[in-house]
Parts: sequence; structure tokens; C-alpha cells
Amino acid sequence: MKVKRYITALTIYMTLIVGAGGQTETSTRRDDRSEIRQAALDYIEGWYSGDAQRMERALHPELAKRMVSTDAKTGKSSLNQMGAMTLVQNTGKGYGTHFPKDQQLETITILDVDRDAASVKIDAATWIDYLQLARWNGAWKIVNVLWEVKPADRAQGQEQR
Repeated sequence: MKVKRYITALTIYMTLIVGAGGQTETSTRRDDRSEIRQAALDYIEGWYSGDAQRMERALHPELAKRMVSTDAKTGKSSLNQMGAMTLVQNTGKGYGTHFPKDQQLETITILDVDRDAASVKIDAATWIDYLQLARWNGAWKIVNVLWEVKPADRAQGQEQR
């Protein structure tokens, strides 16, 4: 009798968990993707428009933005990096505003979302950004960016950021 009650209780519990979880996960997943996309748009459109507040809204305060560069003479790689404050200040200085509207690419691809972490690729004017986002105090924030300059034959402009 105990085993039968246990199985019945377990079945009811699992039905409730799966049923509620399925509905919540579907709606949350849709909302998450929309919020993740908005954070990516705030980042790239903030850059192009020189809107430091919009850029800051997209970033975690401890953001790490990095790029690997290779010395042409030695062939050795180095890691160039900046933090959130520098990126926000550079945005406010208008460093991204020199790209003509027709070159302001911003193809955003959400690569993966799993609970409180997401990966996004942005195909921008002359570079590619790979963003890692985390849900931080209820909002999606960009925590890491790894970027690289496109080869000249793939870039629409000559300028780099």
C-alpha cells in the first residue's frame, strides 16, 4: 500500500512539475530571447549612435571585452582588452558614429540560451562580436565580448573601431 501511494504521489508531482514548467519555460524562453536581443541591440546601436546610456544599460559593470591580435613581425599573439567603463566612455565620445548608415550592419544571431546564460553573435560593420550574457538581478547583461576584425573582403568599410 505504501508503494502504491508513493507512486501515485510521485506521478502527481511529476505531472505538476512538467505541466507548470512547460508553460513557464515556453513563455519565459520567448521573453528571454526578446530581452537578450534588446541587450544586443542596445550594445550595437548604442555604439553606432554614440549613446553611452544605452551602451551602459546593456553591459554588466565588470564586462571584459577582448580581442586577440597577432604581431606581424613576431607572429606572437596578444590579448587586448577593455572594461565596461572604457567601452561606455568610448561610446559617449562617438567612436562608433563615423560609420555611414548603410554600413551599420547589425545582424544579431542568438546562438544559445540556457537558463541564466546566453551566447549571441553580432555581424557588424567591419567586425564580429561574440557576446556572452547572463541574467543579472533580473535583467540580461553582457558579461563578456570576444571580437575580431573582418578580413577586408568581408568588411563593408575600411575603418576599424
